Parts: sequence; structure tokens; C-alpha cells
Amino acid sequence: MSEYFPPIRDMRFAMQELAGLDEVARLPGCEEVSAELVDAILEEAGRFASNVLSPLNRTGDQEGARLHEGAVRMPEGFRKAYRHFVESGWNALGGEPEFGGQGLPKLVSAAVNEMWKSSNLAFSLCPLLTGGAIEAIMLRGSAAQKAAYLPRMISGEWTGTMNLTEPQAGSDLAAVRTRAVPHGDGSFRIFGQKIFITYGEHDLAENIVHLVLARTPDAPEGVKGISLFVVPKFLLGADDALGDRNDVHCVSIEHKMGIHASPTCVLAFGDHGGAVGHLVGEENRGLEYMFIMMNAARFAVGLEGVALAERAYQQALGYARERVQGTDIGVRGGPKVTIIHHPDVRRMLMMMKSQTEAMRTLAYVVAAAHDAAIRHPDAEERKRQQAFVDLMIPVVKGWSTETGNEIAYLGVQVHGGMGFIEETGAAQHMRDARITTIYEGTTGIQANDLIGRKIARERGATIEAVLAMARALDQNLAARNGGDFAAMRRALGEGVQAVADAAAYIVANYAADVRAVSVGAVPFLRLLGIVAGGWQMARAALAAARRLDKGDPEADFLRAKLVTARFYADHLLTQAPGLARTVIYGAPGALALPEEMF
Repeated sequence: MSEYFPPIRDMRFAMQELAGLDEVARLPGCEEVSAELVDAILEEAGRFASNVLSPLNRTGDQEGARLHEGAVRMPEGFRKAYRHFVESGWNALGGEPEFGGQGLPKLVSAAVNEMWKSSNLAFSLCPLLTGGAIEAIMLRGSAAQKAAYLPRMISGEWTGTMNLTEPQAGSDLAAVRTRAVPHGDGSFRIFGQKIFITYGEHDLAENIVHLVLARTPDAPEGVKGISLFVVPKFLLGADDALGDRNDVHCVSIEHKMGIHASPTCVLAFGDHGGAVGHLVGEENRGLEYMFIMMNAARFAVGLEGVALAERAYQQALGYARERVQGTDIGVRGGPKVTIIHHPDVRRMLMMMKSQTEAMRTLAYVVAAAHDAAIRHPDAEERKRQQAFVDLMIPVVKGWSTETGNEIAYLGVQVHGGMGFIEETGAAQHMRDARITTIYEGTTGIQANDLIGRKIARERGATIEAVLAMARALDQNLAARNGGDFAAMRRALGEGVQAVADAAAYIVANYAADVRAVSVGAVPFLRLLGIVAGGWQMARAALAAARRLDKGDPEADFLRAKLVTARFYADHLLTQAPGLARTVIYGAPGALALPEEMF
């Protein structure tokens, strides 16, 4: 099995040329973020990912997390790696300086987090959930809650979880039945069971801070009656020191297709008198608060799609360069060649390479927009950037994870029969990737959010602004008279028009026939992802061409950007018109059969 080599040159290109690292560095609070500092961070993170986390990826998959008498034991090496991770300050990278964080922008932390996910997805899930819990407490917790929990969560001394669903609920959080009973001292006693809790129990940290959705006695039915509570594994005593064990226990861990080293727990609250919890924010606004965590997690899971695509591509490329099989096509009696010479293998590798670059760039652009939405001094600009982030989060999550699955599948295919053998490691990437389209909201949930809340509700205003930015490239592409740029211009123009047509259909018909429009939700998400990725690939090609014009010494790297963008235009953007037709005309066939005829 191959190890992981961080694609720092590609990351740096995406951050500087496309996501606007220089602009991010000019935002209030980011003044110390220089290109030199970012390079140093990427290099050091790359060493940690390659030397510490990547070697544990395969062994962690084989050993898995284990439950014994209510305690979860992590695979060999994970505890030492986590201590190293925390002591090196990696968990605090994006945390608020007020509570011990380093305050670096999301653009920088996104690139670093991609490395953690590529090198060891199962390990990376622990800081992912902790980060979401930190953000929820930061934005909605009381001053006392912030003081008690944030410093040790930001440092990584303590970890965090999100406890949403239950056996009877699934994705329908209106069906949550966990109870929160007032205790008279300002605290509550929590009773219920939560499932699918990532890192709900483990031995990496001394305390786990659970954020739990529950209902108070007089809460209304449905999602309007859900509150959010902070429920630590160990209660806090005087001076917030660790006290008694709380009444929350792991009763089982799931046996999963992949991410075996990430414990997915069933947690029982209140089996021995009630778990002590404290209300976060206002009563009955828990789901609203939990979406703070959800949106952070959805972006992070989208990065998992990018990261696993990169890992699968690296492994497939390495195998294709070494595996000798067959002669070069069209050469009779020639010598045996490595399979990278075969046209279909090259096609598959280019599918992997081009889409990984497109997904990475889109994610980094969204991360930079998030930084502007939080930090920009102009209120209108903050609002505009936040609208862009809100529109693109379901795309980053849904399109990147679906595409990451496809790329992991191609990685197995490039290996041929050896890809089906666990020892090569290609199968692990495919198994690990499969969950990414499901947790933190399935692709269908992301797509319904996209067409409903992000397009129909605002009558397409934000997506029209995004399409205008993509159309603005037309003149620049036209000015580059080469055949590659003409092909990009044509394909991007058709893709943008396809999105415009499909979005217009959604806006015009959503209120009158939501079922018909919803049939095309996932095809529309895929359409928007492909075209948004094509927009970024065209920008990458233009940036590469400008640098080549100046005699940049990285000529081979930059020429590869031009070829990759051309490939994306010919093989991916050409799918856009067909997807638009599915969105607009696909409902009758999907909805016509009565249930008994299936």
C-alpha cells in the first residue's frame, strides 16, 4: 500500500491564484498571514500527515476501535499520534486566540485539514467533530460555558461530539425523543439514546463534551421543540476541574464498511438517574444552534471527498507507473509497457486528477469566502460572501463526496484485479469514502436544501450572481486564441447556460409542483458542482497561462494545469446540458408508477 504525499504545490496554487490568499491576508485579524507563513505551515503539516498519520491508516483499518466494558480502545499508535497532534498545536490552528487558538483563517485550516483527511480519515474525524462543537459553543454558549470548555477543547485536551439522531428518527429530527428534565438548580437531567455518534467514546482525551439535542417537558412537537444541551463525559468541579463521571455511557459501537478506526457509538443517557446537562442558548432553539455544527461539518465532509480522491489518485498513479502489462496499443510485437501507456488508464487517471483539482479549488474558494463573510469590514460584502457560502456548502458537501466515491472506484479499476485485494489498499479508500455521501446529511438532503432554501426561497438571486462571475471569464478565455482555451470557453459557456436554464425551471415551478422539481434535485446539485468546478478550472488555466507568459520556472507544472483544464472541459463540462434536461424533464418518468408497480 502506498503512503501519502501532500500535494503542496497544487494546494499553494489553489490558495494563491484562485482562492485569493493575499486578499484573505488583508482581512482584519489576518494581517500576520503571509505566503511565507502559510508555506511553512503546509510543509510542517505535510510532514506530520506523511510521517505520523499515514502509517496508521492501514493498521487502524485492520485493527479497528474496540469496545470493552463500556470503554473504547483505539488502535495501536492512535493515542501517541493524538498526543503529538495536540502538543504540536494542530488542533488549535483555527481557534479563537481569546481561548488559546491560533486564529488562522479557514482557507489555511482547510488546506491543513485536507492533509489530515487524506493521510488518515478515521483519525481526522475526532478533531472534525470537536471543531464543530467549539463553533457552536463559541457562537451560542454562555460566558461560563465558553470559559469552562473552549480552552481545553481548542487545545485538544478535551474532544467534542454532536448528538442528533436516535433509532426511530434517522434524518427526521422532528422525531427526536430524548428528554431534558429541569433539576431545579439550573441544570437538566438528560434521558434517552443517541446513535451514530462519531468518537462518542474513546481513550484519546480525558474528557468528551457532548452537545445533545433533547426536549424539555413543555416543548412543542416537531423541530420547534428541540433544545441543545452540553453534557460532558466527566462533570466539572471547582475551578472547572474534572469531577465525577456523568451518566452517559457507550453501549455499543457499530461494525462498519469503512473508517474502522473511528468509533461510531450508541450512547445511553440517564440509565442511572439522569445525565447532567446544561442548556446552550435559549430553549427550543436547539436545531437552529446545531446547524452551526452541521454547516461546519458539511464543509469538512466535503473536504473528505477531496482528500480521499487525492489519496486514491496518488495510489492509482503510482501503480500505473509500475505495473507492466501488455504492449503499447497499435504497436505490434513491441515491448511490454507500464499500464499508464494504455489510453483508457490515462483517461481514468485524468478523470481522477482533473476532478480532484476542481473540487479542491472550489472548496478553498468557499473557505476564503467564509473568511470574508466573518471578517470583512464592509457589512454588505460580508452579506454577499455569506450568501455565496450558503449556496455552495451543499455543493461542496454533496458533489465532492459523490465525486470522491467515483474517484475511489476508479482507483480500484486502475488496479484491475489487484484493486479488489485488500493488501493493495485501494479498496480501503473506496470503503472509507462510501460514508461521506451519507453522514451529515445524505446527498438528497443536500440537494433539497440547495433547490429549496438556497435557490427557490430567494428566487435565484445568489446563483445568478455566481453565474455572472463565471460568464465574466468569457472575454479572457476568448483573448487566449489557442484551441485549448476555445474548447474551455465553449464548454463553460454551455455549462453556465445549462445551470441557468435548470435554475430558472426550479424558481418557476418549486412552489407549484415541489415533487416534480425535487426529482431533479440531485441531478441539479451534480450539474452545479460540475460547472462550478469547470469555472474554477478555467480560472486555473488562465492563471497558469499568465505565469507562463512571464517565464515562470514551474513551466511543466503550469502546462499540466492547461491540459487538465482542457480535459475537464471535454470530459466533465460536456455532461452539463444532459443534466439540465434531466432536471427540467425528468419528473414524469420518476413519479408515474404507483407503488404496487415497482
